[in-house]
Amino acid sequence: MSGVLYIVATPIGNLEDITLRAIRILKEVDLIACEDTRHTARLLQHYEIKTSTTSYFEHNKVQKGDYLISQLKEGKKIALVSDAGTPAISDPGFNLVRDAVAQGIRVIPLPGASAVMSALCSSGLPTDRFLFIGFLPQKEGKKRKLLESLKTEEGTLIFYESPFRIRKTVGLMAEVFGERPAVLVHELTKIYESFLRGSLPQLSKNENGIIEKGEWVILVGKPL
Repeated sequence: MSGVLYIVATPIGNLEDITLRAIRILKEVDLIACEDTRHTARLLQHYEIKTSTTSYFEHNKVQKGDYLISQLKEGKKIALVSDAGTPAISDPGFNLVRDAVAQGIRVIPLPGASAVMSALCSSGLPTDRFLFIGFLPQKEGKKRKLLESLKTEEGTLIFYESPFRIRKTVGLMAEVFGERPAVLVHELTKIYESFLRGSLPQLSKNENGIIEKGEWVILVGKPL
């Protein structure tokens, strides 16, 4: 009988943001597949979870994915976690879930922390319709082309961005989208959590508020 693949959401910053069910499952499974075993070790130590771990990330997803699928087919129970938040969202975990589904292996989601949903529900922007894009292309030409294709989208747009590109990206968004309302969310659930609100042109000029450190979520409201 095939095993079970659990998709386990983990904290995006504050270690208290984990469910009781997630803690139980992480203790009960045979193996935890994680993006970075050293990062996940801190969470496991905090909750006295002694389950064995193995790495599963972008550069080993094919080889390690085959191994994990073989273990699942042998009846093992495996938990998939990312470094932070819900696995498979802008994350190579998608590949493992896809392959497990194709093999008829049971996949069980354990809902929990998500940077996308946390940023959206606290942004003050419309939540009835939204589109999550994730990380934009690094090259400016491709980035601009993608943003141009989103100009007529009526819902709230949600992006991830690195601290090293956040200023240029917001500036480019101001050029492409114009006076749309936006929210920049920095270091969600962490000590230095912050929200910057205003129009895109206003935010693009806020050099003191945009810190080139830590992760950012960018939310852009619908056209005025």
